[in-house]
Amino acid sequence: MTMTPLREAYLLAAGSAATLVGEPAVAQAWERPSALPDFSIGGLASHLAAQITFVPKALAEPPMDGPPVPLLGHYERVTWIGADLDAEINVTIRKGAETTAAAGPAELLASLSEAIGALREGLPAQPADRLVHPPAGPWPLRLDDFLITRMMEIAVHCDDLAASLDRPTPDLPPEVLDPVLALLSSLAVRRHGQAAVLRALSRAERAPASITAF
Repeated sequence: MTMTPLREAYLLAAGSAATLVGEPAVAQAWERPSALPDFSIGGLASHLAAQITFVPKALAEPPMDGPPVPLLGHYERVTWIGADLDAEINVTIRKGAETTAAAGPAELLASLSEAIGALREGLPAQPADRLVHPPAGPWPLRLDDFLITRMMEIAVHCDDLAASLDRPTPDLPPEVLDPVLALLSSLAVRRHGQAAVLRALSRAERAPASITAF
């Protein structure tokens, strides 16, 4: 089988994240606070890396049975949207990332390299209808939809990590950015309504204060 464009895009996003995590400035600031509350820079880098290292683990599990949950339906089920900073789900995410970060930047980079290598070999062999188990819940999700969720996380957390280092956010190619923006726009419409999003994008005089997706 050949790699589909979406899966190629995911690998581009994964490579961009690995490059950022591998910057010497990240290792030098590993234990400093990040731009996200209660995350160290190392913890944030580890959470970013998890958007890549989890995928081979998901593919190693037996395929789930359907029917699959739609992409936007996935975000209707996750418990972290709207949860307080100290909610159990967010505390668990931070603790897991900080535990991974304790092994240091070299170990994280090695795991990233291994995961990307495994995905380059394994993704082309996955059928179009492959269902996987996302970390957020027990429901089945199409592999390509799951990769879109990971691309969104990569894009957002690359920005978080770059901001933590006071450096420019790396640009992403259109094949990565387009599905990420489509997902975030759909989530923003669901949260704020069509008019709010349209006005924010086209009418500064009527734009709402925020159209954040989460």
